[in-house]
Amino acid sequence: MMEEALLADLITELPNAVRLQRLVQTLREHFHCGAVGLLRLDDDSLRPVAAVGLVHEALGRRFVVAQHPRLAAILARREPTWFEPDSRLPDPYDGLLDEHVGEPLPVHDCMGVSLFVEGQLWGALTLDALHAGTFDDQARRDLQRYTLLIEAAVRITRLERENRSLRQARSEVVEIEHVAGEGEILGQSKAIRDLLQELEVVADSELPVLLLGETGVGKELFARWLHRHSRRRHKPLVHVNCAALPESLAESELFGHVKGAFSGAASDRPGRFEAANGGTLFLDEVGELPLTVQAKLLRALQNGEIQRLGADKPRHVDVRIIAATNRQLGDSVRDGHFRADLYHRLSVYPAPIPPLRERDNDVLILAGHFLELNRARLGLRSVRLSPAAERALLAYPWPGNVRELEHVISRAALKLLSSGASRSEILTLPPELLDLDTVPAAVAPIVGVAGERPSATQPVPLRQAVEDCQRQSIRRALELCDDNWASAARLLDLDPSNLHKLAKRLGVKQG
Repeated sequence: MMEEALLADLITELPNAVRLQRLVQTLREHFHCGAVGLLRLDDDSLRPVAAVGLVHEALGRRFVVAQHPRLAAILARREPTWFEPDSRLPDPYDGLLDEHVGEPLPVHDCMGVSLFVEGQLWGALTLDALHAGTFDDQARRDLQRYTLLIEAAVRITRLERENRSLRQARSEVVEIEHVAGEGEILGQSKAIRDLLQELEVVADSELPVLLLGETGVGKELFARWLHRHSRRRHKPLVHVNCAALPESLAESELFGHVKGAFSGAASDRPGRFEAANGGTLFLDEVGELPLTVQAKLLRALQNGEIQRLGADKPRHVDVRIIAATNRQLGDSVRDGHFRADLYHRLSVYPAPIPPLRERDNDVLILAGHFLELNRARLGLRSVRLSPAAERALLAYPWPGNVRELEHVISRAALKLLSSGASRSEILTLPPELLDLDTVPAAVAPIVGVAGERPSATQPVPLRQAVEDCQRQSIRRALELCDDNWASAARLLDLDPSNLHKLAKRLGVKQG
């Protein structure tokens, strides 16, 4: 019996993620439907916390309620809501059910119910099927009867999550605890679960954290996560991009200045340290700081004191430091570009962020997130990945990590639309549109002057071949780094000044 299965799970000690997954699986079997989704309401969006019968990338989607009238209708009523098979309201899961082979098909039968926990709207449960008539009157009455049990399972999960002593149980569902919106970390891979469990321990301390990782892994998102889970969460988080600070202004930006300290200093001005007083200062690309500023930063870390440029007396600040770099700072210390004492102060707790290629199926969840963003941005009914496109995403090494994935999905969606695809249809992205170049740039086929591939009997001059390859590598690195030349230089293992000189010689436009 349905009630017996739900009650058994309620009184059994289970990890939260397992309990919720068993819940949706039991409901799917009872209602003989294609998919069941349990969605939590975060601000203005619904996000899946457990699902069965949906393609994997659907778990990364965030459904803005105002953009999905069916979800809005479900949330507006306390009783179950059923939609006629010929309803004109678009279904958010169109093309996302995985029970069929071939082209994606629209959902033909749908019902759902809003869920409340302790009198507050928590989210919704949705049930979808490809066959009209799946949800008859009896099915709708059953959903009404089971709603209290479903809400009880959600409430138990919430209570267990709030009990900080049950860390092991909480780590099982760390992927469903994030707050939606800016700073959200998506992923269910073991690498991400282990990292967030580790960071959860250090977040509530006052220790400096050094986030390490390749370009595009999302170091800023992890910095925001650390601040949000710290005791300073109600105080400011101030972000400083050290790579964007001119050496002549870096000290003033960080520590402030007094009137007359230098030409143009018309009034006293506090720096970023004072702006972050009581909160967290995030030093992004900390390896780019000039040596002269590093000495003053060390003093701030050691004594909690800063001195405005031109001032006579120091000021006390209470700031927690989170730093990030994609450099090997140990090598920078060896080469004399970074102070050893500052390095040891910053790296009290180093936290390597795994690259996307080590995160298993997280690439599909993240792709789903970016697909939903582009669906809303471009006004599409539905857009999804083909099975071949999913395989291509999983096989690609992602040198630009999450940032590159975002660009790949956005470009593919635009290409699909520009090719004449209809916004009112269920659209599928094939692998060709992803334009994933799995051939390393150094050995990629060389294109001749006229844009044609040279034959084996007509090779281009060696110098031209080398320069073509260099141009391709520079443009690719700039694309992956959002036209940040300092980051692109690191990606290419070049000195920034040498990169600018090479780009100028090759005719690569510099912004």
